[in-house]
Amino acid sequence: MKDETIQTLHPVAGKTNKRISLKKYEIIKENILSILAESEPTHTELMEELYSRIKDTFEGGVQWYGETVKLDLEARKIIERTEKKPERYRIIKT
Repeated sequence: MKDETIQTLHPVAGKTNKRISLKKYEIIKENILSILAESEPTHTELMEELYSRIKDTFEGGVQWYGETVKLDLEARKIIERTEKKPERYRIIKT
């Protein structure tokens, strides 16, 4: 049986993102949102924390999936980059 997939979005108009396993998407999304609930990390800090949390249990490239899902969450207006430098990520207040 084939895994269910999700077509991820890209925050830049006209760009397309990847179709990935829904199961992997949910794992990465849950961990990114958990990290952002605790802090406003830079891109590097976010990817390093994501890697440290799931490296032993996740099958596939953590950074690649992390970047793909992060872009999707930005496109869906769930997370955003801050205006200040260095850019940091945070959950958008609803």
